[in-house]
Amino acid sequence: MTHQDMSAHAGRATTAAKGAAGKAGGHPVVEWGARLGYAASGVLHLVLAWLIVQIAIGAGANASQSGAVGTLARQPFGQVLLWVLVVGFALLALWQVSELFTAREAFDKAKAGGKAVLYAALAWTAGIFAVGGHTSSNKQTKDFTRTLMDAPAGRFLVGLVGVAIIGIALYHVYKGWKKKFLEDLQEHPGHWAEVAGRIGYIGKGVALVAVGFLFIAAAVQQQAGEVTGLDGALKSLRDLPAGSVLLIGIALGFAAYGFYSFARARYAKV
Repeated sequence: MTHQDMSAHAGRATTAAKGAAGKAGGHPVVEWGARLGYAASGVLHLVLAWLIVQIAIGAGANASQSGAVGTLARQPFGQVLLWVLVVGFALLALWQVSELFTAREAFDKAKAGGKAVLYAALAWTAGIFAVGGHTSSNKQTKDFTRTLMDAPAGRFLVGLVGVAIIGIALYHVYKGWKKKFLEDLQEHPGHWAEVAGRIGYIGKGVALVAVGFLFIAAAVQQQAGEVTGLDGALKSLRDLPAGSVLLIGIALGFAAYGFYSFARARYAKV
């Protein structure tokens, strides 16, 4: 087979893959599931907001993905709700995979790929709790950071992760401030949903900046065990002057993002 034939074959395979991905992403079940996933994200962010308030007032709480899912598991009908989250996040991850193949811009492909991994991880976490198991996002973050730190140029890699997270955080702030999130929707969701979206994206961005700085501090100080993701970042903020006030503001941001997610479930482009 000549190089030209191989290129033509690869082109046909790529076109076929894109076509299959487009059909999968456009399937009514996947579209319905994606909307369910956005609603599930809204529930999760509201629980996180409540956990952040608990941290702000000094109560024991774990404001992480696993902490929020574990909190849901302990509620009446919690197991049923967890299975809804599993289905919603899994189908939302599948829809993001279809976007990975059909998106034209490299940035859009990278964003879809990152979101697919995130939603798949959320589906996995919810599934573990749904069957009566337990997992810890804090431990997973610690283990990931230790593994990265032990690799060649580990401190640089950990610091790079921190810089990347801060970049994502600043994008959240920009997206909220400029109302770019409205471009993800089929139509305008209404004034209150727009306000909730702006506050939500900015609030999440502030929290992610703190997470990014924890990774950078760990790289500088070679203390991988100190990185516990969102939960650790929020507890570090609590120790700052007026830290509790700042945490209440972040909690409001997460709650606002949760309410916006319900509007997104209805109006999202899927």
